[in-house]
Amino acid sequence: MRRLTLRFVVAVLALLTLSRLGLAFWMWDRVQAAGGLWPLMLGGLRIDLCLLCMVAALPAVLSPWFGHRAGAAAATAWWFRAWWMLYVLLEVSTPQFIAEYDTRPNRLYFIYLLNPREVGSMLWEGYKGVLLAAFVALALAAWLSLRLFPTRLRDPAMGWWKRPAASVLILALAVLGARGTLEHRPLNPAKVAFSSDAMVNALALNSLYSVFDAAYRMRDERSSAAMYPRMPVDEMNAIVRAAAGLDGPPLDPRYPSLHEQKASVRRDRPLNVVIILEESLGAQYVGSLGGKDLTPNLDRLGRQGWMFHRAYATGTRSVRGIEAVTAGFLPTVADAVVKLPRAQTGFFTLAQVLGRHGYHSRFVYGGESHFDNMRAFFLGNGFDEVVDRPKFQNPVFEGSWGASDEDMFTQLDRLLRADGDRPVFTLAFSVSNHSPWEYPSGRIEPVGDPASVDNTVRYADWALGQFFDKARQAPYWKNTVFLVIADHDSRVYGSIPVPVRHFRIPALILGADIAPRQDERIVSQIDMAPTLLSLIGLDNVNPMPGADLTRRDPGRAIMQYADNFGYLKGERLVVIEPSKPPRQFRYAAAPVGQDETYESVAADPGLGKEALAHALWASWAYREEKYRLP
Repeated sequence: MRRLTLRFVVAVLALLTLSRLGLAFWMWDRVQAAGGLWPLMLGGLRIDLCLLCMVAALPAVLSPWFGHRAGAAAATAWWFRAWWMLYVLLEVSTPQFIAEYDTRPNRLYFIYLLNPREVGSMLWEGYKGVLLAAFVALALAAWLSLRLFPTRLRDPAMGWWKRPAASVLILALAVLGARGTLEHRPLNPAKVAFSSDAMVNALALNSLYSVFDAAYRMRDERSSAAMYPRMPVDEMNAIVRAAAGLDGPPLDPRYPSLHEQKASVRRDRPLNVVIILEESLGAQYVGSLGGKDLTPNLDRLGRQGWMFHRAYATGTRSVRGIEAVTAGFLPTVADAVVKLPRAQTGFFTLAQVLGRHGYHSRFVYGGESHFDNMRAFFLGNGFDEVVDRPKFQNPVFEGSWGASDEDMFTQLDRLLRADGDRPVFTLAFSVSNHSPWEYPSGRIEPVGDPASVDNTVRYADWALGQFFDKARQAPYWKNTVFLVIADHDSRVYGSIPVPVRHFRIPALILGADIAPRQDERIVSQIDMAPTLLSLIGLDNVNPMPGADLTRRDPGRAIMQYADNFGYLKGERLVVIEPSKPPRQFRYAAAPVGQDETYESVAADPGLGKEALAHALWASWAYREEKYRLP
């Protein structure tokens, strides 16, 4: 068992070192800018030894007692074979994961495993070459494991009087190696982080460690208070209320953010609401926002409605966008509340408050609504109806993620026409603009590779334009306010703690009597729901900290990038990272193709507190169940 343990340690260290070197040379420009190869490899060695000591501790400690026995040797060989294959699997999947998410595998890795049908279909349709290469690599690794860890490799018998001392010594070394340091706190990712580039810092980990660390950090639903500096609850609530423009005591002391919102638009009867959530449509693709000229229909519609030029997503996944747009909820280091247990019933959403005013609420989605727990969250929090792929009538095209955007819009138009005079809130979520970039032929003229993000953006824009051309002629147009907004950008990456450029998204309000307007203010996804309630003419009570943009300029955007929290106010950006003091920058946006700039500046204590309060508040409100209607 001792010889098997030594073989395992050497083999895994060789595997991880070669993998890390390969990734470093692949990303050499960023590695070099971050400080070079030496700190990356040294930190990586510490992390590798840490996890190896955890994995090998049990057989190593028992080896003086049982290493000479055939049964124990065979069991140890299979133990190491299983771990070897797990190491290889994670490293093999790392390059594609980095290409998608600009980091090593993390909690998204096993979150996606909970939806094997959709993810399997996506991988098969869009990544056959990658899957074949991975299969070959895993087959080679399995063959190699049989050679490296034979079941008949036994240790020489050890004298009985040596065994206790040897086990104690091995245990002490294993514990020391697993801690990775003699300091008070054991080794963690923050200790090997050496640059402001989060992706390069992630390279210092290995992917198995990264996934295990992500799972460990999800304990207690990853409270922000466990990762960021502390702040008294009363002070935190006072700051968040003040930033939201809330004066005086709360309406209900149990719910600090609860307030009465008076609509700025007076109507004889409140209008209907339709939110069209566009998959992965970052500002980088929108011509009128300075991006690629891929969205002529959205640009045209933007001139006809209220177009926001500096709207920002709160996160990098669809559920984060859903959380912000439908619930007005701030982002956290945990997963979005769509998937968290305490938010499955009674959690505030637009559907909940509109339901109290007689609205029928529904969710329209071309895929399977159980994905990311959307169906359960919506039906548990005010939505009356879910219309997903199985309920679609005669779709013209189905891809890996479900029916095409034009099919979704066809169903949306059909439902809105059938509503008649009843008050309705509809959330419609598109799917086409997602890898592996599938869409029906004959709609657009592809440029270059048809299966590319640029072409699916063109298709998504085409489908959006077709819908609004029909909607303008429909009877529901005059009594409906539409919000068209992205959930997040297609890919968020960068060598900075919070890559602000990739949080910028299009947001457009139009329909009914919405006057054309080009709005250059900094706004967030969380501001959209309060604004819609005001535009439809509905006085209401809600706990949302976002701004009614018809009355107030929030002047700030809020972004969660993995474990990093960004608070952009004017040209100041506050970045809060785990186990580090907050930093402040002067941020200057730039057109696509040019580098945005981040200049370190002296800290403004007031702004720092405002950012920290928002970084902590959502976790507290979720955990204490404060984001509800009485």
